[in-house]
Amino acid sequence: MLTAVVLSAVLSAVVAIGVTLVIERWGGRIGGVVGTIPTTIVPAGIGLALASDAEALAASLAVVPYGMLINGCFLLVYVLVPPRLSHQGGSALALTTTSALVVWGAFGALMLLALDPLLLRVEPMHVALIGTVALGVMGLLVARGPRPAPTGHRSPGRMEIMARGFAAATAIGLAVYLSSLGMPLLAGLSSVFPAIFLTTMVGLWLSQGPDVPLGAAGPMLLGSTSVAVYACLAMWSLPTLGVWWGSAVAWTLSVVLWTLPCSWWVMRSDSTPAPTAQAQAPL
Repeated sequence: MLTAVVLSAVLSAVVAIGVTLVIERWGGRIGGVVGTIPTTIVPAGIGLALASDAEALAASLAVVPYGMLINGCFLLVYVLVPPRLSHQGGSALALTTTSALVVWGAFGALMLLALDPLLLRVEPMHVALIGTVALGVMGLLVARGPRPAPTGHRSPGRMEIMARGFAAATAIGLAVYLSSLGMPLLAGLSSVFPAIFLTTMVGLWLSQGPDVPLGAAGPMLLGSTSVAVYACLAMWSLPTLGVWWGSAVAWTLSVVLWTLPCSWWVMRSDSTPAPTAQAQAPL
C-alpha cells in the first residue's frame, strides 16, 4: 500500500509541474487544452487499482467526472470573479482563490451526499457517463467565448515549480491512502482535487499577471473532460488489461477521442480570439 501511495504521489508531482510549463509556453488556449490531458489521474488510477478491489475502483472512478464538474466550477470563479475585483489590486488573487476553494469544498460535500445513495442503485459506469456528458457540455459553453490568452513572458522560479508538484503529490497520495482505508467515494473526490488547477492559476497569476490564467481557464475546463473520459474507460481497461496496459489504453483513447478534437476546435473554430498583447507583469 505504501508503494502505491508513494508511486502515485511522485508521478503526480512530475506531471503537475509539466502542465503549467506547457501553458506558459503555448499560451492559455492551446496550452489549457493540451495541459489538461489525463495526467495525475493516471497514477491515481494505478494506485487505486492496487489498493482496492474492482468494485471499490469502479465507485472511485465514477466520482471522477463529478469531481471534474466541481473543478469546472472552481475554474469558473477565475473567469467570473477577477473582472469584478479590478479595484482590489494585490488582494484580488487572494480573494479569487479563497472563493474558488470555498466553492469547491461546498459542492464537493454536496456531491458526496448525493452520489453515495445513487451508486447503491445505479451502475457506476452509467453514473460516470452522465457526469462526463455534463462536463463536456459545460466545457464547450465556457471555452467558446473569446478571451485574452497571451503566452507567458517570465519563467517561474524554482520554488513556484516545486510548490506545484508538492500540491499535486499530496492530493493524489491522500486519494490512494483513503482508498486503501475503504473510503472509495472520498478517495475518488480527493483524486481530482484541483491541485493542478489551483497551482496553475496561482502560479500563472503571480508570474505572468491575471490575463494568462483568465485566458487558460475556459480551455482548461474543456480539456479536462478528457480526465472524465479516462475514468470511464479505466473502469473497463484496468480490471481487464491490468494496471499498466489498461492505463496506457485508457490514456491513449481519451486523448484521441477528446483532447485532439478539442485542440483542433480551439485552433480552427470561430471561438479562437484575435491575437492579444502579452500580459503585463503584476505590480
